[in-house]
Amino acid sequence: MTQIALSAVGQAAGSALLPSGLGALGFQISGAALGQAVGGFLGSRLDGLLFGNTTEGPRIESIRVMESREGAGIANIYGRSRVGGQVIWAAQFRETRTTQRAGGGKGGPRVANFTYSASFAVALCEGEINRVARVWANGEVVPLNDLPYRLYKGAEDQTVDPLIEAIEGADCAPAYRGMAYIVFEDLPLERFGNRLPQLSFEVLRDAPDPANLSTSAPLSKRVTGVNLIPASGEFVYGTEPVRQHYFPNIETPENTHTSTERTDMLVSLDQLEDDLPLVHTVAMTVGWFGNDLRARHCQIRPGVETREKETRPYSWQVNSLGRDDAMLISGGDVGAPNYGGTPADRAVMEGIKELKARGLKVTMSPFLFMDIPEANGLPDPYGGDEQAAFPWRGRITDIDGQVETRVAIEQFLGNAGADDFEIDGEMVQWRGAESDFGFRRFILHHAWLAKAVGGVEAFLIGSEMRGVSRMRDNLGQFPFVEGLVSLAADIRSILGPACKISYAADWSEYGAYIPSDGSGDVLFPLDAFWGDQNVDFVGIDWYPPVGDWRPGQAHLDALAGFDAADDPAYLFSQMAGGEAYDWFYASDEDRQEQIRTPIVDTAHDEHWIFRQKDLLGWWGANHHERPGGVRNEVSTGWVAGGKPIRLSEIGFPALDSGGNSPNLFFDPKSSESAFPPFSTGQRDDLYQRAALDVALSYWQGQMAVEQALVWAWDARPWPVFPIRNDIWTDGQNWAFGHWLNGRAGLSVLGGVLTDIASRGGITVDASAVTGLVDGFTLTGVSSVR
Repeated sequence: MTQIALSAVGQAAGSALLPSGLGALGFQISGAALGQAVGGFLGSRLDGLLFGNTTEGPRIESIRVMESREGAGIANIYGRSRVGGQVIWAAQFRETRTTQRAGGGKGGPRVANFTYSASFAVALCEGEINRVARVWANGEVVPLNDLPYRLYKGAEDQTVDPLIEAIEGADCAPAYRGMAYIVFEDLPLERFGNRLPQLSFEVLRDAPDPANLSTSAPLSKRVTGVNLIPASGEFVYGTEPVRQHYFPNIETPENTHTSTERTDMLVSLDQLEDDLPLVHTVAMTVGWFGNDLRARHCQIRPGVETREKETRPYSWQVNSLGRDDAMLISGGDVGAPNYGGTPADRAVMEGIKELKARGLKVTMSPFLFMDIPEANGLPDPYGGDEQAAFPWRGRITDIDGQVETRVAIEQFLGNAGADDFEIDGEMVQWRGAESDFGFRRFILHHAWLAKAVGGVEAFLIGSEMRGVSRMRDNLGQFPFVEGLVSLAADIRSILGPACKISYAADWSEYGAYIPSDGSGDVLFPLDAFWGDQNVDFVGIDWYPPVGDWRPGQAHLDALAGFDAADDPAYLFSQMAGGEAYDWFYASDEDRQEQIRTPIVDTAHDEHWIFRQKDLLGWWGANHHERPGGVRNEVSTGWVAGGKPIRLSEIGFPALDSGGNSPNLFFDPKSSESAFPPFSTGQRDDLYQRAALDVALSYWQGQMAVEQALVWAWDARPWPVFPIRNDIWTDGQNWAFGHWLNGRAGLSVLGGVLTDIASRGGITVDASAVTGLVDGFTLTGVSSVR
């Protein structure tokens, strides 16, 4: 202050005393300028004595805020949409003053800098919403987790924001019930040019689903459990960012691919909680790799995508194996690997801990991939020129009915014991034979992983091993089932009595086995396992056909009076009826001509034995085997209704008529890739939603079924997966696949129409309207039309 005053005094004195100024070195200095400089210097010294030697940086007097119009309409959103919102409350901006010495020295002048922050609230739309997926600030995506915010989803009982209440007073602070809004508290404005940024938000909201429409409830109100995939990906389940290191200061992310710095797993779990809030159980699938369909030659090993990778802050390790010792996945080191690598043990444990920290029950689900590429040259046990490319694990087999059968199965199982492992810090170490890569080592390793993180709610001893579970030795015994029983005892010793233990049988495997050898045998191979004392529930991957729908209206199911493949009445009739229940096709020719053979038991009226879809009939009966067609007086080890059922997998592809064979999937690299019979191959998200809704409502209403886990939710967050094909090669499969990511928030078109009409006081019947709405927004007054 004195600097400014004395500069003015000096300027006047210098002008009077030295009107012509001074000249030196070719410069002319006026008396006024010289006086101003001298006065300014003296003033600055006096300022330093009085106030400290401080220079002030730039300041602003006001902040430009987003438009906030009185009487503006509240947006109404169906599905997924981007909205700008309206500022409904703002506090006075906050100015923060900091000082520091210029140049860092003790004698330098002090500079005062000012930073600004603002607290405000933005109305998004009518509630209740699922979540805010993304935020744009001045047109650029900003990680929401980088911003200090609180989201109110628009519930009718939501509470008042504490900041608004503190500033406005308890009697003057509304809760904005029924409206979704977001509060930013002390949002730093420096990154936005010291002004309030123009914000827009991607919002997800379920549309109302009236009961007369093709689906009676959105997936957010139906799905209570999911399978977490992809089972492969070296760090995909990690909660700590991992980077691939090339040179100093040159790194690329391994498991962080969104606009936030949080890992893919964390972002995906956030989306899961928002899109499917009723989910309470998650099955974590973790993949190892088999290399041969001949059981005796098949090794099961963890795999890596490449040998040449250095990662930080930790390296890949699974079961004492490092990158150099693991199996190299086909295609790796010469191009794109055909699978992602086995998730690192540390990443798996981080993932389980995170799931448990969120209050979710965890099922550990070891998953077997078959890495058998094209041109493999391996002898085919099914008689082909060579083994089929990337087959289903259920096709592992060997010679049946011989002494060698037991030898083959024992070689497949291996010799790993429960005590061949130990926990070393946070790692599970293998202490058995280095050459043992049998099924037992594969399973027991994951039991020890579960133990290392304090246990899990449930454990599955693999899944869908249909080819080996039905192999008999020369005495008619099932050695692989015996192996499952032994593993159940070992896992009980590792994980204790609290853990629920089972095996996830294929839907065609859990019940009766009728060999095609002409013996007339009717056997129940897995009953010895289902009835074992260490087995707590019947696990089944449930993918039977739920329809035989075909193009046109001339086929039998259309002639029976049903409207479409996704007609809820039709789907409901297929839950315990139709193919594999009432009838079957004896040949492909019969399927083409719809010649249906009834399923009946003329000998003992136990029709459920031959109905693969009659799960409740199988569950509620004692089982009497029929060797040579003669019914045993004594039943098997299964007791009728003795243990609950868990549908360890249930799901449908997003294809028209996908329920004709929901176990099929689209994956061009695999010999198993196929569309369901009579599907046109058109993507159909509505069918997937309708089929899931009916199937879940049916099975969740059955006393025998205590859980149904939908296949699948991906740990790679949407929409980064599936659009980043430069990172993941399976993104193309998403369009037709079983994924829920990106589909859970879709709205039924009929529900949108019904809700819009009701707002205009009109009642409409939209029950015949099909289709899903990805996103639609009403922002102002408009006609119902």
